[in-house]
Amino acid sequence: MPMWLQALLWGTLAGGALVLGSGIAWVWKVPPKIVSTVMAFGAGVLISALAFELVGEAEESGGLLPTVLGFLLGALIFVGTNVLLNRAGAKHRKRSGPLHPSEEESPGSGTAIAVGALIDGIPESVVLGVGLIATGAVSPAMLAAVFISNVPEGLSSTAGMKRAGRGPGYVFGIWSGIAVFSGLAALLGYTVLENAPATVVAFITAIAAGGILAMLADTMIPEAFEQHHNLTGLTAAVGFLTAFTVHHVGG
Repeated sequence: MPMWLQALLWGTLAGGALVLGSGIAWVWKVPPKIVSTVMAFGAGVLISALAFELVGEAEESGGLLPTVLGFLLGALIFVGTNVLLNRAGAKHRKRSGPLHPSEEESPGSGTAIAVGALIDGIPESVVLGVGLIATGAVSPAMLAAVFISNVPEGLSSTAGMKRAGRGPGYVFGIWSGIAVFSGLAALLGYTVLENAPATVVAFITAIAAGGILAMLADTMIPEAFEQHHNLTGLTAAVGFLTAFTVHHVGG
């Protein structure tokens, strides 16, 4: 199978976890503590993947300076964009409770939530495509990290959207669209950077890593802590160790 097609398929699969989580939340009422537990676990998995699959390997291949600069830029881009989206009504896009605004309460919030969800998912997908450049195969730890974190994101956000009165066309349209864009982002990450210098690949990888960490701190971890704060830290630690083990066994 051509590498570009693999990038497209792996990115779409990872984004499809959002649709899976959304479908579960639409059909069944999942207890908030279960959602928050999976979300905390997914956050820990992603943090481990950032450290060992992204930042560590970016520094080894491209050097410290491109990695540091890229990471800071990624965090700045996400935080700046997130501030604008929060003002437009997307602040609680990953929340499962009654914090999601309806369109009547905050006109334009639906568009802001959709854009916010897309921005949350694009960096994760890009690094899946970029990872194929170095090894010729998708990283099991990174793929697992993205998939595991996307399921509770779809669960939690859909529960909040449903409470706000948004219909199935809107909800599933968002997540299906993001799954498609995730595949395209992975494809883009592979094709654009296939022949790029190692420093450029490291810089782009670090940008994605910085954006992902900022996303975790701003959106996923607060939701996990709010619903199940007593065990959030422990659950995230177990997720981190799980991904760390997969990384070393697979490597």
